Amino acid sequence: MEKSFNKIMHGYQQFRKKYAQGDQSIMEYLSDYGQQPQVMVIACCDSRVDPALILQCDPGDLFVVRNVANIVPPFEQDDMHHGTSAALEFGIRFLKVKHLVLLGHSQCGGIQTLLEGKHSIKNDFISNWVSIVDEQADNKMNADDYAKLAVKKSYENCLTFPWIEEKLQQNELAIHQWYFDIKTGRIFAYSENKNEYVEL
Repeated sequence: MEKSFNKIMHGYQQFRKKYAQGDQSIMEYLSDYGQQPQVMVIACCDSRVDPALILQCDPGDLFVVRNVANIVPPFEQDDMHHGTSAALEFGIRFLKVKHLVLLGHSQCGGIQTLLEGKHSIKNDFISNWVSIVDEQADNKMNADDYAKLAVKKSYENCLTFPWIEEKLQQNELAIHQWYFDIKTGRIFAYSENKNEYVEL
């Protein structure tokens, strides 16, 4: 446990040296001029799937939302709390990002919980949350196949947001469906033309 904490403390020192010190401080620039990311990513909380690390981005490059199973819920206007929807609104309507990446991945615990259903470990929030992407699955599908199906469901849910639909119609936004394979470290992008995922 101490080793892990020391690692992040060392990482913090490296971050300060690379991004926050000297005349070319990226953090000072971002503080003075604000964030202007062109890309927003909806990713999973999984510790192995960090978009900024996978894509080797600097601070300010990505506007990232992470939740269990990288889910976009449907558009709902009520008095409940909608964290992912609020982040989508901020990124798309106010930051005016040009690209929205839905980043699914292999070995997703949230998807596994969804597939196990009533046989999964009792939980307070997870099962209800992942039920958003509950789709009719082919009996031959494994959890990784279903993770790709869940990305498609999130894509469809994106289209229920009127301001996302408007941006798409005006060609001011592109939505990308990606799948990250943890074992190989490769990203696959969904191709509308081929109706399948192809390596990025």
